[in-house]
Amino acid sequence: MTEVTQPALTIDALGKKCPIPIIMLAEQINYVPLNAVVAVLADDPAAYTDVPAWCRLKSHRHVGSYELPGGGWAIHVMRNY
Repeated sequence: MTEVTQPALTIDALGKKCPIPIIMLAEQINYVPLNAVVAVLADDPAAYTDVPAWCRLKSHRHVGSYELPGGGWAIHVMRNY
């Protein structure tokens, strides 16, 4: 599936080092409806692997990581509960 789901929430963590992007995601994911997508914008290379790992740990779904034109990624997470 190549269709990118429009995020219900975008968290701008550009310029922030891990674990700040994950802390921001953990604090805000419960504000979106179930099965909604949260996009975490991050440019710390650790976030590229740490956010999907956090998803596995917390039973949320890592939808995909998409390169941003200016560098970094939009890491999409679907809220499962």
